[in-house]
Amino acid sequence: MKTAVYTHAQSSSAVGDAKFRRPMVIDVIEKKFENLRKDKTLDLHGTVTLATAASFTGIVSNFVLRSSFSVTYDALKTYASLTALPFLSTIVTYKFLVIDPLYSGNISKENCVLRSSLVGLICGVVYPSALAFSKNGRLAVKYHTVPLPQKGRVLLHWFLLCHNNIKRVLVPVVFVAASGVLSGLQHYAIFKKNCDKTAHED
Repeated sequence: MKTAVYTHAQSSSAVGDAKFRRPMVIDVIEKKFENLRKDKTLDLHGTVTLATAASFTGIVSNFVLRSSFSVTYDALKTYASLTALPFLSTIVTYKFLVIDPLYSGNISKENCVLRSSLVGLICGVVYPSALAFSKNGRLAVKYHTVPLPQKGRVLLHWFLLCHNNIKRVLVPVVFVAASGVLSGLQHYAIFKKNCDKTAHED
């Protein structure tokens, strides 16, 4: 009889503890999801900022080179491609070279910042500038807005036409480089915070 009473009291206590623990577990899960949502938002903001800087470089490069080559045709087409392509290429490259290796624990803080800066310079400066150079050079040859280059000296000819104005592209270079460094530092800080939080909970 005593055993039955004790078992009944113990089961009642266990049920009460379970009812008490359930809201706590739900609160912990909700906090986890909230923290994860905030971290993902920060990840997205840093990457989008860098990609937006790349698009800005594409717009500036396109404007400078269209002016240098005296091109007035296909403006919407060239501006659309030089805005969208650097943006998308920066997001994809940043994910594969920075975010994925970072969250797999394969790179250090310095390496993270270096990779982020390189992605910014390559996808945010070199790629949009080269793309604008190629597109507008072809349009200049197609519509004869500038003298045709000699055979074998196409790149040199185009460079001589735009070397005075190309200095304007240096303005977004500083912005892209700064965005790359800040984005790398931000993502590493998020990664470090998540690691410390996991270690503390364990």
